[in-house]
Amino acid sequence: MNLIRRRFKVSRIYVRVRCDQQSDGTVSPKELIWPDGRSWEIRKTLHMAAPVENEFEGIRYTVIIGSAERYIYKAGHDWYVMA
Repeated sequence: MNLIRRRFKVSRIYVRVRCDQQSDGTVSPKELIWPDGRSWEIRKTLHMAAPVENEFEGIRYTVIIGSAERYIYKAGHDWYVMA
């Protein structure tokens, strides 16, 4: 059986994120705002992760939006999602 592997181009979509900052400097994302103005409440932040072997740039936040677990990324002052 031949397996066909397709490569999908993954690109960044830069978004705005409304956050709370704790006294220790920890950032807690609260709302994701898409470039066209649509927004989604971030119900919960599950954890943050640093990249291993350059798999992404910045810090990856695993969050709950609606009932779905999603990743959002913060690189410097910019936030993005992968699409």
